[in-house]
Amino acid sequence: MRFKQFIDYKGIEKVLDEIVAVVKKCGDIILFANDTERSVSSKEGRANFVTKYDVAVQTYLQEELLKIVPEAVFIGEEGDHGEALGQGYAFIVDPIDGTTNFIKNYRRSCVSVGLALHGTMEIGVIYNPYSNEMFYARRGRGAFLNGQPIHVSGHGLNEGLVCFGTSPYYEELIDQTFDLVKTLHRASLDVRRSGSAALDLCDIASGRCELFFECRLSPWDYAAGSLLVEEAGGHISKMNGELLTLGTGCSVLAGNQPAYEDYFELEGHMELE
Repeated sequence: MRFKQFIDYKGIEKVLDEIVAVVKKCGDIILFANDTERSVSSKEGRANFVTKYDVAVQTYLQEELLKIVPEAVFIGEEGDHGEALGQGYAFIVDPIDGTTNFIKNYRRSCVSVGLALHGTMEIGVIYNPYSNEMFYARRGRGAFLNGQPIHVSGHGLNEGLVCFGTSPYYEELIDQTFDLVKTLHRASLDVRRSGSAALDLCDIASGRCELFFECRLSPWDYAAGSLLVEEAGGHISKMNGELLTLGTGCSVLAGNQPAYEDYFELEGHMELE
């Protein structure tokens, strides 16, 4: 197959290194941004914003990533989302995950790039330029932070932190989300809301938190992070336990094995698709 032949010829490690280098350069665009509050426009949905920097980062990613894997499909958050996942390679990209944080200079945003083959994640790269933390994973080869291996923690829910997202574009999920937050707050050490699902998944992968959930996310929010969690020894799925989909959005539940299992035993847990 032409896709496989191209990657085999180039070398998967070289592809990963080149993606990391491109993502690192995008971090500079974020770090040196100015007048972010003046560059904002709204998209469909509640509190759904885009800035000129989201567009600039995605444009750069599309140009540079398709030089690395020329025949890949490119699926990014900004744009018409017209590309289908299909067969072969596909880049699934969030140019700035945590756009509201970025606008408010909250300094909790990242660049997220996943590379899938036939709908299965093969490479995931997530970079937080504010902390200079580069997370990356390759299927079957583990997960890493700045070159050092990372692994999920071994703590159960009662000894763990829960991070969560509020699915802010979907007002109908507000009550369900916060009802579950109350349940998980009572069952855990505490809860955290950061505003970046991709970085929350990195926190699961690196053992900083034990469980993450969000009632509705888009594929670019979790594509790269899903591989990081899996390669760090964790579990990730829809909130009903079914496999994630990369072609359409869904709920997301991620954690280490003890906390993930504790979730499904918890009275008041939800099983969303």
